[in-house]
Amino acid sequence: MISVAWRITIILLFVLLAAGMGALLSGHVGAMVAALLMLMGVVARDSLALSRLIRWLKSPETSPVPVGSGAWAEAFYRASRQLRLWTGRLSYEESKLHRFIEALQVSPNGVILLDENNQIDWCNATAAQHFGLDAQRDLRQHAVHLIRNPEFVAYLQTAHFHEPLHMHRAGSRAQFTLSVQVFPYGDQQKLLLSQDITQFERTEAMRRDFVANVSHEIKTPLTVLGGFVETLRDMPMDEPQRLKVLGMMQTQSDRMRHLVDDLLVLARLEGDPYPPTEVAIDMKSMMTQYLSEAQALSNGRHQVKVEVRTDLWVRGSPQELHSALSNLVSNAVRYTPDGGCVTLEWDAVFVNGQPRHAEFSVSDTGIGIAAEHIPRLTERFYRVDRGRSRESGGTGLGLAIVKHVLLRHQAELLVHSTPGKGSRFVVRFPGARLVSADALASGRAAEDELEAA
Repeated sequence: MISVAWRITIILLFVLLAAGMGALLSGHVGAMVAALLMLMGVVARDSLALSRLIRWLKSPETSPVPVGSGAWAEAFYRASRQLRLWTGRLSYEESKLHRFIEALQVSPNGVILLDENNQIDWCNATAAQHFGLDAQRDLRQHAVHLIRNPEFVAYLQTAHFHEPLHMHRAGSRAQFTLSVQVFPYGDQQKLLLSQDITQFERTEAMRRDFVANVSHEIKTPLTVLGGFVETLRDMPMDEPQRLKVLGMMQTQSDRMRHLVDDLLVLARLEGDPYPPTEVAIDMKSMMTQYLSEAQALSNGRHQVKVEVRTDLWVRGSPQELHSALSNLVSNAVRYTPDGGCVTLEWDAVFVNGQPRHAEFSVSDTGIGIAAEHIPRLTERFYRVDRGRSRESGGTGLGLAIVKHVLLRHQAELLVHSTPGKGSRFVVRFPGARLVSADALASGRAAEDELEAA
């Protein structure tokens, strides 16, 4: 195609030719020739300047700005300035878009953009993981061809998007549940958001189970109490019978009180975000106290022994640790048949003269626990044998309390058990929570000197 400059030049040549013919006819040839030459110079200069401008505009990023004079210099300057402004604005908008896409990529929610035909325009990495997509390969593919779920297909076709859809899917991490919701926008386009709600559903299930278990645990003694109240009201009883019934009522009342107390302790441990107030605890003295408690609970029915092999102290909350460790001791006594043995131990492992960890353990010769039950022992209201647990007076919350107390003290619970041979519960404290008796005595002596000074 002929450029604009050359088109103007050709038109001007025709004008000059017509003017020349007019000058010949009128007789003013000299003046006309001078004017025509001047006009031709102006036209040639403007044509060249316009041609340079057009060539530069074809590739302004790689070629320098044309040089001109007069009005053309102003035109070149304003054109280059406007181009710089637009280039800067375009770069800024591209940077914003890039940051926006990066933010969507790291979002914990899946994002898919669908066009008017429900084809995938774009998706982030989370959505690709949720639906098993390839973010590059599956672009422009129809969503229902890749997400083959009858509920999702019906949800997309009916276009009732006011409520999210819950989809159950299988992946590399077993079964999981997605909450999927579509939001129409633009010209029949759609924004699909997905969220993994597996943990939320598990939490809800645990909450429902917890409420059901609490209701059941409280309902049982209330039913017994109600029956005894009716018996006392409607039936005449002699003194021994009345005392027997009142004793049973007291037992059920104590059971409910223990349950409520454990629930309050568990709620406080789970809801308290602050670490416990820590002091140094003399484990030798605590072992003596646990021995006395075990002997009182056993009432001579078991052999109870204590073995202390280290003088290390533990930094922690005396109230919380006593609640947790005494719970392990009482469980050992309750679940060990008469004539059995319960052993309490306090020992430590040293590396290069420094304590790596210390262990409080409770061993018994009781009924033992099958391996499949051990991972669930610290769940609330989980019982290996519900009937035997109730007979022993347990609420089903003791080991859950132990777990939360130990978590707050960076300790761990280890369980070793063989059915019919007994169990061993080990509480392992990290070296950071241990302090030797000598170091503690030196610290106290230094504090006393400072106070005296």
